[in-house]
Amino acid sequence: MTPGLLPMPLVDYLALSAVMFFIGVTGVIVRRNPLVMLMSIELMFNAANLLFVAYARAWLNDAGHIFAFLVITVAAAEAAIALAIVVIAFRASKNVDVDEASALRG
Repeated sequence: MTPGLLPMPLVDYLALSAVMFFIGVTGVIVRRNPLVMLMSIELMFNAANLLFVAYARAWLNDAGHIFAFLVITVAAAEAAIALAIVVIAFRASKNVDVDEASALRG
């Protein structure tokens, strides 16, 4: 540990993670743009990762890091597939709204 720096308490990590998660939930609920919704979902994934790593550091084990890497892997796959779907939807029409997802039916 670096001299002069005190470790942050676990409650601070919990508060930051909760704020990040609820910003993501608000972005998914309020916005109808698929790209903004994807960014909000990624924000929720990152809030969960922050909690996993914070608890792993507090309990001095590596299980939280393993779960965080698993979530990062799932988030990367989700982003790749979802962005491909959004690009195909944008090519079909210039205005894409998630409420009008019936355009994705072949």
